[in-house]
Amino acid sequence: MNITTSEFFKARRMVLKGAGVAALIGLGVIPFDVPQALAAANDKYPEDAFKQKNEADAIKALYGKTAEPSDKVKMDAPEIAENGAVVPISATTTLADVTSISFLVSENPISLVASYRIPAGTLPTVSNRIKMAKTSNVTVIVEAGGKLYSAKKEIKVTVGGCGG
Repeated sequence: MNITTSEFFKARRMVLKGAGVAALIGLGVIPFDVPQALAAANDKYPEDAFKQKNEADAIKALYGKTAEPSDKVKMDAPEIAENGAVVPISATTTLADVTSISFLVSENPISLVASYRIPAGTLPTVSNRIKMAKTSNVTVIVEAGGKLYSAKKEIKVTVGGCGG
């Protein structure tokens, strides 16, 4: 049986991850329901959504519906980003039953910059450093209770970015 190097390392990684989780559960460090959260990390990658050039197409590819603005979705981001290569951003919400949080940048070559699945019982808060091509609107989309909610903010980029 011939396997490629890539397949070997993928299988090795899966075995080591499983052994590590089993050991931590056995030691009582991780409760038994945490593997459900780890399983969420293996959801299908939304490849089509990450190929879209504009915000509306990315939201449609990711969720299949449109979002409504909500004051229950909070975004923390700078007014001015001195370096577009590392723009700190975070999102949180008080909505119940949150299943995902996504970040979109309207002027980036690829609009969707990050999308997170939120396992049940998890605090719906996400922080990241995103890359921005130029001054643009940043939108946070929160999926909660089967509906989409959003918050939007313009961030001015002075140097760098992913546009060159």
